[in-house]
Amino acid sequence: MKATIKTQGKQFSVSEGDILIVNRYPKTEAGAIIEIKEVLTTGEGDSFKVGTPFLPEASVTAKVLENKRGKKVIIFKKKKRKGYERKRGHRQELSVIKIESINV
Repeated sequence: MKATIKTQGKQFSVSEGDILIVNRYPKTEAGAIIEIKEVLTTGEGDSFKVGTPFLPEASVTAKVLENKRGKKVIIFKKKKRKGYERKRGHRQELSVIKIESINV
């Protein structure tokens, strides 16, 4: 079974067993179970359902495999002939989750 979910401000098309990398869920550790209630669509073929905007009875259960930090992104600003240079870095906090089940 497939489902389209909305989590962390993004939409993902998932099925059971998929592994996703999303923005970090606050206050979660590795091994935590997350229930995602914002399910947009479920099913395939004849059993396909679309929510308006969400399906009220559907949910997706996911397990946090690990929390990590993403690749470093360098932000460099410069104004020529003014002597102005700024260099900053950013690493996004991420969660790796595995879709356990899709409940309709």
